[in-house]
Amino acid sequence: MNLTRRSLLATATGATLLGGLAACGGGSESSAGAGGGGGGDSKDLRLWLMQDSVPDETQAWLKSTFEQQNAGATLTIEVQQWDGIVSKLQTSLASRDESPDVIEFGNTQVALFSSVGALLDISDQEEELGGGDLIQSFIDAGSWEGKLYATPLYAGARVYYYRQDLLQAAGIPVPTSLDELVAAAKALNTANPEGLPDFSGIYMPGADPHTNEGWLFTHGGQYAEQDGDTWKGMLSSPESQAALAQVQDVMLTATKYALDSNENAQVAYQLFNDGKVGMYSALNVAAAKIDKAMWDAGKVGVMALPGLTPGSIGNTFSGGSSIGISANNHNEELSKSLLKLVYSDEFMTDMAKVGGWIPGRTSFSSALEGPTGSIAQEIIENSVLTPNSPQWGVLDGNNVPRDFWVRIAKGEDVKAVAADVDTTIAVALNKG
Repeated sequence: MNLTRRSLLATATGATLLGGLAACGGGSESSAGAGGGGGGDSKDLRLWLMQDSVPDETQAWLKSTFEQQNAGATLTIEVQQWDGIVSKLQTSLASRDESPDVIEFGNTQVALFSSVGALLDISDQEEELGGGDLIQSFIDAGSWEGKLYATPLYAGARVYYYRQDLLQAAGIPVPTSLDELVAAAKALNTANPEGLPDFSGIYMPGADPHTNEGWLFTHGGQYAEQDGDTWKGMLSSPESQAALAQVQDVMLTATKYALDSNENAQVAYQLFNDGKVGMYSALNVAAAKIDKAMWDAGKVGVMALPGLTPGSIGNTFSGGSSIGISANNHNEELSKSLLKLVYSDEFMTDMAKVGGWIPGRTSFSSALEGPTGSIAQEIIENSVLTPNSPQWGVLDGNNVPRDFWVRIAKGEDVKAVAADVDTTIAVALNKG
């Protein structure tokens, strides 16, 4: 779906989720429908943002500026928790009374809502919001049947942090290709320069699908592809199989943490700070969680996931948030004005400089500070999205991707696992 911390659909089953949302496209009094029941004349707008997304000072600026620019209008910003947000949106977006006007989503959630008429078509705003400067993979995720329903709010670049001092002590060069990364992880795992117990050359758990997906996408693999109206699972393709074999090799030979839990994966920086892992993948904003003393001592380096050829950049999961307007909004003109303000120079600069995110308008990535700023934009420009289907959200919510990678981590036969999950994916995606 999006960032690792956004396994947002775990609280909803597929049937309940899509069945409930279908009401948004019906003809009931509270329904948004394709044309919508929104666009009223209320001047009191509600914006839903997610926890830890937009800095407090940026929220305050947005509220005051919007109210200054729109006489008599008010903006109420309501911060939501990621846990359970899909179920909450399912209920709220279907109700004319309860619906917020403008909403932040995880980028792979959008298809769940746009496909059933719960969001306003904002195709006419694309150019004024940034046009070609907007993150393309997020535009793809925000589009449904040729129309645009959500635009990129921000992205997180997935990087690799590594212990420069440990690599140097072991005589291992910084890897510049995926094969070199495998070799470095194995060599560092064996060398264990500081002689610490439970040391691993790399942190590579099956419970961290988005890290593993980078290897899949870099090899040219994918979970599924669509041919006309039919989806086909692609984990059995030669490209995917090459990736799975390489990932499993690393999991079995270069880490003691292949079967770590999802909860542990969220705090892997602690293992890095304790010297228990030599390399680990996380978002660019995780740089702030790494021990400052290690940065100051020059012990830490950061790199993009390498590509297949030396010096190239790989293709990581395109994770982050999008923003759209409810079809049940209470004032379409003001909602569009608010969305335009979100894409202003001031807001986009703040998202990078204060929030540490790659802003939806990629040219503002230059405002990023810290050790990852120089590579973050290129990483996002090379990012790849999981299948853009409402049903993919259901699969993700039922932990199908996570369970798949855990099976790889356990050492199961990659061909057999891939064939099994290809069938599961194809059946699910073709239901839609």
